[in-house]
Amino acid sequence: MRVIDTTTFFEENMIMDIRFNILDPYVDKFIVCESLFTHSGNKKDINFKVNDYPKFKNKIIHLILEKEPDNLIQKKNLNAQEKRINSINRIKNQRNHITNVINEFSLEDFIIYSDNDEIPNLENFDLKNSKKKFIIFNQQIFYYKLNLSLPDLNWFGSKACRVKDLKSIDFLRNIKNREYSLFRVDTIFSETKHNSVEVINNGGWHFSNLKTHQDLQKKYLNDENHAEYELQNSSLEKIQNNIKRQIVPYNYDAKKNSPNRFDESKLSKVDKTILPRYIQKNIDKYKEWII
Repeated sequence: MRVIDTTTFFEENMIMDIRFNILDPYVDKFIVCESLFTHSGNKKDINFKVNDYPKFKNKIIHLILEKEPDNLIQKKNLNAQEKRINSINRIKNQRNHITNVINEFSLEDFIIYSDNDEIPNLENFDLKNSKKKFIIFNQQIFYYKLNLSLPDLNWFGSKACRVKDLKSIDFLRNIKNREYSLFRVDTIFSETKHNSVEVINNGGWHFSNLKTHQDLQKKYLNDENHAEYELQNSSLEKIQNNIKRQIVPYNYDAKKNSPNRFDESKLSKVDKTILPRYIQKNIDKYKEWII
């Protein structure tokens, strides 16, 4: 019974190195899927190089997605909603491309999926001992720096199941973050509501936006929320100011289309002892990312 960690990649070399080092003692294979297109539809180069991670080279499977999905909205002058729909379809396509190699593994092997900056905490939890079909990791979210956090936000990023229970990566990603009662009839036909779910508290770390302000602007212009970034009329100066003021220009408690979804959220400095053991042992290596 093996553990396979799966994720997607844009150009996050440092966070991938952190991810590999944290998960290496617990993971048998790493699958990294990269697309030739950004989530906003721009053509891009292949940025992931297996040789950049010699310590983990024999564990890594690098997949390249060469085509755009078939279900994109094809017209000029897309509105913000249409841009977002296309971005979501590109993300689904990239995630689900991972399943092309899943048949190489045993039905009893475990698959973890996370975006690459969502790192599950496997130090005190052994997937192989779980009796549930689906495991969801409740993670703490960090912004801009390794120890700058939104402390009151629960982030359910990494999710896992056995190969035999995996329909697709997007299916796994969209499972609701709770266990439903066996008496809930609506779970019978639901793809998202399940009655065999284990939620792991203290389940890891979501190191979001761990980039320079220039790289953050590039990310914002190409990721799932690029249309919202454009609506905010953001700029390098605004990004720098957000980092300096330790704020996120987004309200995670607001509904998706609420007018106050762009309200500011204040970040807090946290003690380094809550960071992954690997980072604590390599503080000097990451000192520019710690305040």
